[in-house]
Amino acid sequence: MKHQGNGDILQYGKSHSLQKTPKVVLLVTLTLVLLTIIPLYYPLLGYPLFLLKNLSSSSSSSSSSSFSSQPSSPLEDDPIKVEEPTVKKCDIFTGEWIPNPKAPYYKNTTCWAIHEHQNCMKYGRPNLDFMKWRWKPDGCELPIFNPAQFLELMRDKKLAFIGDSVARNHMQSLLCLLSRVVYPIDVSYTKYENFKRWRYTDYNFTMASYWTPFLIKTKLEEAVGPTNTGLFNLYLDELDEAWTDQMHEFDYLIISAGHWFYRPSMFYENKRLSGCYYCLKENVTDLTVYYGYRKAFRTIFKAINGNGNFKGMPILRTFSPAHFENGLWNKGGNCVRTRPFRSNETTMEGQNLELYMTQIEEYRAAEREGQKRGLKFRLLDTTQAMWLRPDGHPSSYGHWPNANVTLYNDCVHWCLPGPIDSWSDFLLEMLKMEGTRKYEERLHSQVKRMRSQ
Repeated sequence: MKHQGNGDILQYGKSHSLQKTPKVVLLVTLTLVLLTIIPLYYPLLGYPLFLLKNLSSSSSSSSSSSFSSQPSSPLEDDPIKVEEPTVKKCDIFTGEWIPNPKAPYYKNTTCWAIHEHQNCMKYGRPNLDFMKWRWKPDGCELPIFNPAQFLELMRDKKLAFIGDSVARNHMQSLLCLLSRVVYPIDVSYTKYENFKRWRYTDYNFTMASYWTPFLIKTKLEEAVGPTNTGLFNLYLDELDEAWTDQMHEFDYLIISAGHWFYRPSMFYENKRLSGCYYCLKENVTDLTVYYGYRKAFRTIFKAINGNGNFKGMPILRTFSPAHFENGLWNKGGNCVRTRPFRSNETTMEGQNLELYMTQIEEYRAAEREGQKRGLKFRLLDTTQAMWLRPDGHPSSYGHWPNANVTLYNDCVHWCLPGPIDSWSDFLLEMLKMEGTRKYEERLHSQVKRMRSQ
């Protein structure tokens, strides 16, 4: 009887936990296998698998590469921990440009969206080798942009480009890449070219651009100013409501700014003049360009984090360097190189580095604040890649040589097709990794629920 009694205890007491243990072990084992295999072969989990057929085997191995904005981590204080996928990760934004004889993937004659001043082929640029390169991250591969895949990921979504003419340059590049699959319709609510909306009806995907070169509230004070580029009033703690009032409509905001901050500006805070950048006004404190730049990003990031109706993903596209050599932009400077730099041939420093670091510092602070309310900030870190591309600008090939215009050599924007097309390679890989990350989070949650049962 005593032996039977112990058997009863074992059956209804300890035996219960012993039967439960294999289930937990099996679940953890299967989870680890899934976390290892799924990112390798199904980076678009949750999306139609036919979209993967155009990916090369190299893209399969690279889909696990991570952009370093917010790596996932195992469950804290949990004895049953789901480890990171064993697939090697890498920073897709650190690497080199390598030859790509298959590029470009569209032509100026097949894409209607190219701005005239970036249509380098039309205006006779003699050396076209600048189109024959692709970005190769250190330690992994970055797949070439797949337009059908991107459109499927963007089904029922809205994306906005927020910034200056380089942001518009980026949007036009994306329009051209997508034109290989389908053309959008213009659904803009105004005829003003600085505010455009395009809809891909088959996917219910809307893409918009908001031209706001300073990101914040701005007023042109003088048309000429000290450098013949105008004098602007920047209200460093006030919003440009033309886009901030509509941010809640979008699932993704790609935010960028840079070169306009070099223009002479008067800084206003709390409705009062607090200083200026190169305004040459008496009794006005002369501040650095970085002061206004930092304050502008801080203000718009605060607005994003403080907007309870915005549920989307803010993406900071980092500073895109200019490449004027042998003179300033208005003093004969030009960009006539015909191939990319290698990373060991040049170092970004001075103002370019300072602007970049200013962005990163404000982004990190906003990212931490966003985590408190569940917002996921992401970093589209194109700066290093574009620093290595002095050969990709229009230079003097944004108009006819005999045109009766007053234009300087353009070493700021990017030819289309050209290096800026790689920004969509980065963006798509980020979106794919976001899908993998969400799946991993669901697995973590399932393991945690099982453990609590």
